[in-house]
Amino acid sequence: MDERPWLASYPPGVPAEVDASIYPSLVALFAESFAKNHDLPAYECMGRQLTFGDIERTSRDLGAFLQSLGLARGDRVAVMMPNVLQYPVVVSAILRAGFIAVNVNPLYTPRELEHQLSDSGAKAIFILENFAATLQQALEKTQIRHIVIASMGDMLGFAKGAIVNFVVRRKMVPAYALPGALRFNAVLASGAGKTLDEPELKPADPAVLQYTGGTTGVSKGATLTHGALIAAVLASEAWLQPALAAKQATTQLVAVCALPLYHVFAFVSCSLLAMRAGALCLLIPNPRDIPGFVKELRGRKFHLLPAVNTLFNGLLGNEDFAKLDFSELMVSNGGGMAVQEAVARKWKDVTGIPIVEGYGLSETSSGVVCNPVTLDAFNGTVGLPMPSVEIRILADNGAVLSPGAAGEVAIRGPQVMANYWNRPDETANVMTSDGFFKSGDIGVLDEKGFLRIVDRKKDMINVSGFNVYPNEIEAVVAEHPGVLECAAVGVPDPRSGEAVMLFVVPRDPKLTKEELAAFYKQQLTGYKTPKHVEFRKTLPKTNVGKILRRELRDEIVGAAPKAGV
Repeated sequence: MDERPWLASYPPGVPAEVDASIYPSLVALFAESFAKNHDLPAYECMGRQLTFGDIERTSRDLGAFLQSLGLARGDRVAVMMPNVLQYPVVVSAILRAGFIAVNVNPLYTPRELEHQLSDSGAKAIFILENFAATLQQALEKTQIRHIVIASMGDMLGFAKGAIVNFVVRRKMVPAYALPGALRFNAVLASGAGKTLDEPELKPADPAVLQYTGGTTGVSKGATLTHGALIAAVLASEAWLQPALAAKQATTQLVAVCALPLYHVFAFVSCSLLAMRAGALCLLIPNPRDIPGFVKELRGRKFHLLPAVNTLFNGLLGNEDFAKLDFSELMVSNGGGMAVQEAVARKWKDVTGIPIVEGYGLSETSSGVVCNPVTLDAFNGTVGLPMPSVEIRILADNGAVLSPGAAGEVAIRGPQVMANYWNRPDETANVMTSDGFFKSGDIGVLDEKGFLRIVDRKKDMINVSGFNVYPNEIEAVVAEHPGVLECAAVGVPDPRSGEAVMLFVVPRDPKLTKEELAAFYKQQLTGYKTPKHVEFRKTLPKTNVGKILRRELRDEIVGAAPKAGV
């Protein structure tokens, strides 16, 4: 039997393998792009553009500043920013200086931030001032010694930057006190007088810690090496070629980046891919502002628009979206969560382009499976393994299953993480002896190599493309003195794909849902917050006392209309 049947379904021109060895590191990829595209715009945000040459110069200065702090090669530097111009400058600087970037969700609560900073051992952090108050509350138990605070307007030019900062600080920056913290523009100026010593980096060197979760509820850092991220970028580029060849762009390629850059999907499919392709990456700081997002796209041509289902749906719900110029739109990648058929159908009706659904994880450097970009219509699968990727479907005993049988999706390829940072036991739990990563998702591979995801082995909840782990929510809720026991499950939601539903057995009969919500909202970021809460006298359990989340979920999903879910 052909072990890679999907290759026969590849569109013409897509290779079976990519050669990640053409670059020893991401820094080498950056250097090539800086030189080749020096005067072209690389990133745009709020009407301001930075060229590839600007990114090269500012990241060189910032990298030199970082080295002047006395950090050791391989030290971790956290980045806690939304999609602003400072983000690509900071990440480029961290990597060029020989350090490891730690992507941090800016919406984290102090508890979540403290864990990630402590677990990674980050010594420095770049943070937008909007979130500095959170850092202040988390800082004490971390190893952070150097803090650089950026403002929204730092790279928008003097006049516009001053106006933006004035408005943002009045409405969106809580009071904070971080003695000794430095300002972003000040450290840029400081670095300009220093020399960057670019160390020799190798493919196996860690580049990024991309934090994910697990069935244990403990957030873990997937160690993504330079080689893994290069392989991911080259595979994505190769996969896009049929679409790029079929519809020529009249201008520089424009990739719309509304997905958050701290998420692996956007980090690879927008930022790194645009760097490799010499494309302009249009940064959208707040995609929840759909009218503002649509306004950014008005009157311009754009070519790549990756998104999650909720964002596609939100855009389609805006009457001005249909008036945009889609004449050069080439690919709309869907990932992070399941794409709904109704959304995909309407998207093609409006834009003329199908949503090309894919599949990947933080542990696999984003997408490793994707539908062909030559796809005509939604097909209900997440597509074919991409170049250099192997997929197996495994039984519980590790046996490889035949096409058509459901089992755990296992992935092997150069894109797969090196390990979970400082967690050898957790790494061993998810890796087979022959190098396959066990995803925890249940899927079916058909005879042609198309993968369909049918269920989750893990109890993970997927809210608008973000992974939510029940153990984390339960651990927070259980801290309330009025709670005896609790369980969190994912239930269908028309807007976010899934929503969190919380079941609680109260210890205190006077406990109210409102009191409980006020408690957990202080410790859980928005998408993790339960949308539905139900108090019960008991929860279903196994004979050894483990709460049966699946039984709760099946009960609610089966009674969805009655429950109002």
